[in-house]
Amino acid sequence: MPRRYLSVNVSEDQQQFIKLLDEYEIDIFSIDTIESQIHKKFQNLNEVIENLIDKSFISRIERGKYCRVNFRDELVIGTYITKESAVAYWTALNRYGLTEQFSNTIFIQTTHLKKDKTIFGIPYKFVKVAKPKRTGVVKQGFGNRSYCITDIEKTIVDCFDLPQYSGGYAELLRAVEQAQLNGEKMITYCKAINNKAVTKRIGYLCELLDKKGMKSFIKYAKSQVNPKYNLFDPQCSEKGVFVPQWRLRMNISENEILDIISKQY
Repeated sequence: MPRRYLSVNVSEDQQQFIKLLDEYEIDIFSIDTIESQIHKKFQNLNEVIENLIDKSFISRIERGKYCRVNFRDELVIGTYITKESAVAYWTALNRYGLTEQFSNTIFIQTTHLKKDKTIFGIPYKFVKVAKPKRTGVVKQGFGNRSYCITDIEKTIVDCFDLPQYSGGYAELLRAVEQAQLNGEKMITYCKAINNKAVTKRIGYLCELLDKKGMKSFIKYAKSQVNPKYNLFDPQCSEKGVFVPQWRLRMNISENEILDIISKQY
């Protein structure tokens, strides 16, 4: 049965606008593009939208961007409000089931500068990266409810690149152990982020865990080993044995890594 908007408090233009959102199954929209989406011009579009906000048919996300009042998909919203964006880091790890630790913050990677903000009670962290780092992005969802997300391999590489957004190194180590990884993708994404320390850390870990399908990546990672020693966990203190083959200082020992991974949730 079609929805009806027959209240005397809702004008004909307002009713028509809502009906067109229903017809075209639009839950989230921009004032700059909505008329082309619904194939209808309104002489007083701003007024129509403002009145529908007042009457709780529509919610304002931010200036010029709106959604239906009952639409609260935080992943769609987070990627809609900034260009060249994707769900990433801790949020993507959780989405792929690679961590059961849940962050109240939604992590969005973007090539544009965007201030962190809270929308409908949900905090969003926008992480700006250089354009070459925007790779390994796939689309999930359908129609107006679709959003971009980094694929599993890119999520792992990104979390090593910026571990402060990964939910903790222990969670990241467990994620690598659980994930089915494609070695060629890992090579591509490590080249994109251009961080030799990250490549060495992931290569060492994949060799330690004897990850299936990762021989080509491990070979590549070894080719990237440079003279400089890096801490295995960049967020921990400078201690531990040196591993010359990988030029890593193991401030988390091999036994500690294996112990962390063995303690699944």
